[in-house]
Order: sequence, then C-alpha cells, then structure tokens
Amino acid sequence: MAHKVMIVDDAAMMRLYISSFISSLPDFKVAAQAANGQDALDKLETTPDIDLILLDIEMPVMDGLEFLRHAKLKTRAKICMLSSVTVQGSPHAAKARELGADGIVAKPSGTVSHDLEEKSGEELASVMRSLVA
Repeated sequence: MAHKVMIVDDAAMMRLYISSFISSLPDFKVAAQAANGQDALDKLETTPDIDLILLDIEMPVMDGLEFLRHAKLKTRAKICMLSSVTVQGSPHAAKARELGADGIVAKPSGTVSHDLEEKSGEELASVMRSLVA
C-alpha cells in the first residue's frame, strides 16, 4: 500500500514537479495538495490519513513554520521541510526542527526547482522512506 503524501507549496509549478517526482516512487502517492499552511490545515480535516507532508516555508497566508506550530496538534503525519531556505545549519532549518519537523531537504535551485528530481531526488526519496518506516 502506498504512503499518502500532502504537498504544501505556494508555487503551482513546484507542486507539479514534486507531484511528478512522487508518482515515480511506487511506495508513495499524492493524496492532497495545498498552496499555503492554512489551506493545508483545512485539507487535513478532509484528508485525515496523510502519512507524510512535504512542506515549504515561504508562503502567503500561513507560512510553513506557522503551519508546524498547528499541525502537530492535528495530525500524526511526518513532516519534511522542502524549502530553498532550509539548507543544513540555516536558522530556518533550526527553527523548523525546534517546531517539530521530522526531516529537512533543501530545494536545489531556489523557490521553483525544476531540477528537484535530478539534483535532490535520491536524498528526498531516502528521507521520505526513513520517515514513514
């Protein structure tokens, strides 16, 4: 049975790239997508059996860090930050960990990383699998 993933990113193209990548993994499937943290919280109400959330930080309405503050009360899904500002050792990465992020993978080429699969696919798949194991 495939693990259900929610993609939370304000960039529609990035959601498309992430979705395409996930569809190449036999053990995962996209169950929901959201354009910001508030949208994601609302979708957790209607899609309660999410196993993993891939979460951007910089988004309008509600950013990823604010979402983290609320999400741990609403879901048991593992949360992996997938953002251009969560490079290893950055203040954003540290704050995300402090707020309960289970994993962190940096987008390889900025906000909309068209080369996500090519440059970070192996790392992202590995982190995703370790979080749902």
